[in-house]
Amino acid sequence: MEQFSNLSGRAIPFGAANIDTDVIIPARFLKTVTRKGLGKGAFSAIREAPDNIFDSAENAGAPILIAGDNFGCGSSREHAPWALMDMGLKVVIAPGFADIFAGNSFKNGLLLVALPQDAVDRLMLVAAEGMPITIDLENQVVTTPYQDRFAFPVDPFRKHCLLNGLDEIGLTVAMEDAISAHEARLTAERSWTNRAAARAGGSGTAEPQA
Repeated sequence: MEQFSNLSGRAIPFGAANIDTDVIIPARFLKTVTRKGLGKGAFSAIREAPDNIFDSAENAGAPILIAGDNFGCGSSREHAPWALMDMGLKVVIAPGFADIFAGNSFKNGLLLVALPQDAVDRLMLVAAEGMPITIDLENQVVTTPYQDRFAFPVDPFRKHCLLNGLDEIGLTVAMEDAISAHEARLTAERSWTNRAAARAGGSGTAEPQA
């Protein structure tokens, strides 16, 4: 996944609370076998209105979404963060997030920033004015051109993964040297397993057990 360190851009002042994953991406869009294109179905019920906030010209390409509390509740579908990211979103700011949605988002590189309601309300006003919002993951702060500065918590492990662009595969690859050293140690300590494996591989069948 892509590295994330610092982002500055327009934010969509959505603000609605208790938005579940079926609102984010309805079940009828889950038939695809690829992540691409899911953004077209994101928030489809809301986007049926011609003047909806997601398709407005001023919010085109906005990388930040400001939402209400309990964002991402409901089913555990991983398609929810996929759809948000396919829309071009990289950060969601809200007072709180559903746990499973938060885990799925982290694993896919979508940064979730939890801030108190008063801070979210302030950012909603800034976003409504069209002013950019900046998220600094390294220093864990959200800032605005009006000198607002809001610190946010983040799990150290998740922060490390996002800063370095490490998903589960990337984490495994990063431990390649340690894995190789472990395998070499086992080879030296348990040489009898290697001889048995070689005999089984040579004959095509494993030795019968006594």
